[in-house]
Amino acid sequence: MRIVLVVLSMVLFLIIFLPVYFVLWIVGKFNPHKKIAASQVIVRNAFRFVMFCAGTKITTLGREKLPKGEAFLYVGNHRGFADIPVGYVTAPTLTGFVAKKELRKVPLFAGWMKNLQCLFLDRDDMKEGLKTIMQGIDQLKKGYSVFIMPEGTRNRGEEFDLLPFKEGSLKMAEKAGCAIVPVAISNTAAVFENHMPWVKRAHVIIHYGKPIYLTEIAKEDRKHLGAMVREIIIEQLKEDQKLV
Repeated sequence: MRIVLVVLSMVLFLIIFLPVYFVLWIVGKFNPHKKIAASQVIVRNAFRFVMFCAGTKITTLGREKLPKGEAFLYVGNHRGFADIPVGYVTAPTLTGFVAKKELRKVPLFAGWMKNLQCLFLDRDDMKEGLKTIMQGIDQLKKGYSVFIMPEGTRNRGEEFDLLPFKEGSLKMAEKAGCAIVPVAISNTAAVFENHMPWVKRAHVIIHYGKPIYLTEIAKEDRKHLGAMVREIIIEQLKEDQKLV
């Protein structure tokens, strides 16, 4: 029953808000920031309703400790399809996710993603991948946060056994001069992946860690930034297990 409610709610959103999408397209011609901000409010509430239909309880940790008025490079682990909805429901800043290039071809859905400043990454084409990273740097400099999952794909292994992080994607923070926020996401696979094709009730935890300012890190240590952030996320995941 939940899978029907989730799919139906997403389809209805795309249909009902189609006129709103075109209005925002016009607004964006004159005020791009207002289009982005309004789109995130709409999508955040849509995802909140989808999570409600899925029976997903979300516990958010650490968000209140993030400084206001800053753009961050959020770096998180990737466990399930629910990671992005949970991220949008809880992110305290205007945020665009880095997504795989295939999503660019999904009608309407891709349009809303572009409204949210999402970036489409081609991991097979180094030149295109670099172009996407440069777009991310530009967005961060303009004050829009970027959320990336540098494992590169959903991790189907043990909860704490994260895939190696792709170091290049974290360069966005260094080039943009912004902080990195480690984000540990627990138990999203329990929403769908653990029992496909069914959606089941689950308790998801998203833990925003302490911002990492690269100016406070030795230049030599920045070469292994991905590994360092990965270890912080693993520690957060272990800490959060008692709440799942």
